[in-house]
Amino acid sequence: MKMENYKREFIDFMVESDVLKFGEFTLKSGRKSPFFMNAGAYVTGSQLKRLGEYYAKAIHDKYGDDFDVLFGPAYKGIPLGVVTAIAYSELYGKEVRYCSDRKEEKDHGADKGSFLGSKLKDGDRVVMIEDVTTSGKSMEETVPKVKGAADVQIVGLIVSLDRMEVGKGGEKCALEEVKELYGFDTNAIVSMDEVVEHLYHRECGGKVLIDDTIKAAIDAYYEQYGVKR
Repeated sequence: MKMENYKREFIDFMVESDVLKFGEFTLKSGRKSPFFMNAGAYVTGSQLKRLGEYYAKAIHDKYGDDFDVLFGPAYKGIPLGVVTAIAYSELYGKEVRYCSDRKEEKDHGADKGSFLGSKLKDGDRVVMIEDVTTSGKSMEETVPKVKGAADVQIVGLIVSLDRMEVGKGGEKCALEEVKELYGFDTNAIVSMDEVVEHLYHRECGGKVLIDDTIKAAIDAYYEQYGVKR
């Protein structure tokens, strides 16, 4: 299947921004991984502008225009929601509101409460936005907050990269687990399958990032931790 242009561009962008690296890394889970994604490496104005555009394109591709609010869970989801709302308005001429939760409730001022940005209203259709495949943990905290704020419908979740590894349950990937648990759609701008397909034996920034050695390490990693299809 032909990969959409925005996906190819996004993979190159992750590499250029030093967000996606290949080698040997020990993850927070203790797994030893041949690739690592650090979404905190998007730091400049131009990087954030482009990041918002790729999220907006993926949301438009997967969910269309029929939603009202982008919800980015604190803390990393706050800038994601903001830059994507700006990009959506510029690319598609549609005003969507942004909303995030606060880790600590604010008890003074005109904007007191547990949310930043737009108030959630009954009937709102919400797209959740996060950085990388979430373990269901962040959703456990966020979904009840969003649903408790108003009678809203969560249309879906979008993350930047689907790592395609088994989640907490040990059988399905984290995005599948979230989908089953909460009943809304889950998508990523790109999956690791697409990353490998795009970068294998291909130069990016003057060097080949996925040669046969790295490809073998990725295959071995997925043999152990990947989702059985």
